[in-house]
Amino acid sequence: MSDLSDAAKRLLLGRPVRSDRLGHTLLPKRIALPVFASDALSSVAYAPDEILLTLSIAGLAALTISPWVGLGVVLVMVTVVASYRQNVHAYPSGGGDYEVASVNLGPKAGVTVASALLVDYVLTVAVSISSGAQYAATAIPALRGHETAFAVALVVLLTLVNLRGVKESGSAFAIPVYLFMFAMGSLAVVGAFRYFTGTLPAAESADLELVAEAGFDQGLMGLAGGFLVLRAFASGCAALTGVEAISNGVPAFRKPKSRNAATTLLLLGTISIAMIMSILLLAQATGVRFAEAPAEQLLRDGVPVGEDYVQHPVISQLAASVFEGADVLFVLVAIVTGLILVLAANTAFNGFPVLGSILARDGYLPRQLHTRGDRLAFSNGIVTLAAAAAVLIWAFDAQVTRLIQLYIVGVFVSFTLSQLGMVRHWTRALRTEVEPRARARMVRSRVINTVGLGMTGTVLVIVLATKFLLGAWIAILAMVVVFVAMQGVHRHYQHVREELALGDDVEAARALPSRVHAVVLVSHLHRPTMRALAYARASRPQVLEAVTVGVDPDDVAALRAQWEAADLPVPLKVLDSPFREITRPVLAYVRSIRRDSPRDLVVVYIPEYVVGHWWEQLLHNQSALRLKSRLLFTPGVVVASVPWQLASSEGQTGMEETVRGPVKRVI
Repeated sequence: MSDLSDAAKRLLLGRPVRSDRLGHTLLPKRIALPVFASDALSSVAYAPDEILLTLSIAGLAALTISPWVGLGVVLVMVTVVASYRQNVHAYPSGGGDYEVASVNLGPKAGVTVASALLVDYVLTVAVSISSGAQYAATAIPALRGHETAFAVALVVLLTLVNLRGVKESGSAFAIPVYLFMFAMGSLAVVGAFRYFTGTLPAAESADLELVAEAGFDQGLMGLAGGFLVLRAFASGCAALTGVEAISNGVPAFRKPKSRNAATTLLLLGTISIAMIMSILLLAQATGVRFAEAPAEQLLRDGVPVGEDYVQHPVISQLAASVFEGADVLFVLVAIVTGLILVLAANTAFNGFPVLGSILARDGYLPRQLHTRGDRLAFSNGIVTLAAAAAVLIWAFDAQVTRLIQLYIVGVFVSFTLSQLGMVRHWTRALRTEVEPRARARMVRSRVINTVGLGMTGTVLVIVLATKFLLGAWIAILAMVVVFVAMQGVHRHYQHVREELALGDDVEAARALPSRVHAVVLVSHLHRPTMRALAYARASRPQVLEAVTVGVDPDDVAALRAQWEAADLPVPLKVLDSPFREITRPVLAYVRSIRRDSPRDLVVVYIPEYVVGHWWEQLLHNQSALRLKSRLLFTPGVVVASVPWQLASSEGQTGMEETVRGPVKRVI
């Protein structure tokens, strides 16, 4: 069974990688771009949709301002990208926003940022995978109604790929991401050419009439209209998610790390801006009608289209128009768009484990998250992220519209605190810097981060105001829960460190017990018992005795007879058990030894069977497990397990081939 599981693991994940090969897993810019940019680039597939969906509430006239809303998003993106280029140069260790906030604003601000990012990474996977599942369902009718199961399966697949290592996953995902860039670039270029030459066809939904929802008959006029525009802007700002992943992943870049990360960040921003504006402009040029409630809001000849109407995503409608007559390009756009939505989750699979490792190193998360797995990936962090995202997808039934309302709150919390931290960083650096050119560079960087602080803070307020009641409160609650949990983990580790510290009285810590009282637990006189007695005698305790529990008088009499016949040099003590218990009499006896001689160390030797099958474990060692679990909580007591390997355990260590090989070579 063990060999079979190991073979399956090697087949899925590959052979283990030596620690000294870590440098070979670092990413060049051509691989780092698809690894870290897929999240932000995938926003192109749903951020324009969300802008149009929100504006459609006010009717057809409201859609005309969609490019202006997009320009607002672009302005924020330019500011954030410029700000984060300062971050990666100032803090290249990979802590990203968490490190910036912790160093400049204090540990609690750092944990606040970390909790926001962790929640946002989980939401990134849930939103991206769910969106990809919805796209797949439109292309493959058999998947309709099974989007949730399909989305969870995609999470499992991404998990397996990422467990193989960062470089391997990056290489696997590079081609689809670059194909998406090519497809979107072709859509923009061909669409612009056909628009200016007057050959651009109308979208499939252009002949439909879009009516406003109740309460928005006056369009965007008044307070409600202004609030709707702000809500559309907040939804469009989902395009900024993923920008922070590069600052968290600087250690994964090849040297010079900071410069390569900054260059990748600039490429990411440029490509994202070009894509989102191209889609919004083409949507207006082709007359795309995209409604939040298409069955009621979209009319054909004055009659609602009804529930049977299938509203295709904006990119699908644009591709059908722009590439009219070129079905291959249309299919390419549909396929790569669905892929990029799935692969966007890969950014989180790279960011979450690295951030989790740093938090575990600092004592805010379980230490298991700090260690690398067989393939030098942070395996425990990858599995944790996958499990959390799968639960979220199942809970929200893979509905992007429901999940998107929880989105981007966390990332803008981290954006805002990070920019505030950078402003303080440059202010502190300017107090000691005297070189004019360096001071000029720092002043310029502080101005950039100050503008970034104002911009991201404003967006955060807008997001909270427009999305709080729509579901953002769930994300905020999750951040609070994660924050409290991380503080609790940190307090626990701090208390353990204080409890285990030597302190000033080192000599007292070195003090040995006055005596060692060894107790060998005996049930029968057989080979495991003889081995336990031999081990106990080899340790040369001051007191050595064998102890059995008298459950059955006949068994006790037989054991005494065997003991005397074997002429063993160890006294056998029988503990009375009128209620046929084993654990309680042993505990009472051990505690009586401690009570009579508090400075004595009591060592309890427990023979245990080593078995090869899981079902055999159910048939053996149950009394030993109960005893150990109780004795471990008794001060001044050491529990020593004495193993006896049964025949079924042979070949279960996984080291037999390793041991046999050298022996053959020596012979």
